[in-house]
Amino acid sequence: MDELESLSHTKWTCKYHVVFIPKGRRKMLYGQLRNHLGEVFRNLAQQKENRIEEGHLMVDPVHMMIAIPPKYAVSQVVGYIKGKSAIHLARVYGERKRNFVGQHFWARGYFVSTVGRDEAVIRAYIKKQKQEDQRLEQLNLWR
Repeated sequence: MDELESLSHTKWTCKYHVVFIPKGRRKMLYGQLRNHLGEVFRNLAQQKENRIEEGHLMVDPVHMMIAIPPKYAVSQVVGYIKGKSAIHLARVYGERKRNFVGQHFWARGYFVSTVGRDEAVIRAYIKKQKQEDQRLEQLNLWR
């Protein structure tokens, strides 16, 4: 059985697979930004008592599996992470790039799915997402 987390009157295990993209699907998440964002996401999640269990920053989408206590809404947590990370990126990298849009770095919306008992499958999917995207890109070259 899964390890259960505890609040004062609750035992829980609530994990979600979350995916979101940069605005305009700009391919900005590689290099220095990519290395820096993982740490930023983890710090922001900890501030709201959440934990990023698995994550992968691709060329444009961000995939993460995040444990969120039942006292927080998923939309609240994802909005917080996206908003605060965009502000942080604007402060750190905004002066270096003219076309950096700062607080509008992430596109509106996101995908979320509950993990449930398929945790191992979701973890494997997130880890293998880079290879799968490269494979699909290769297939599209032949069209």
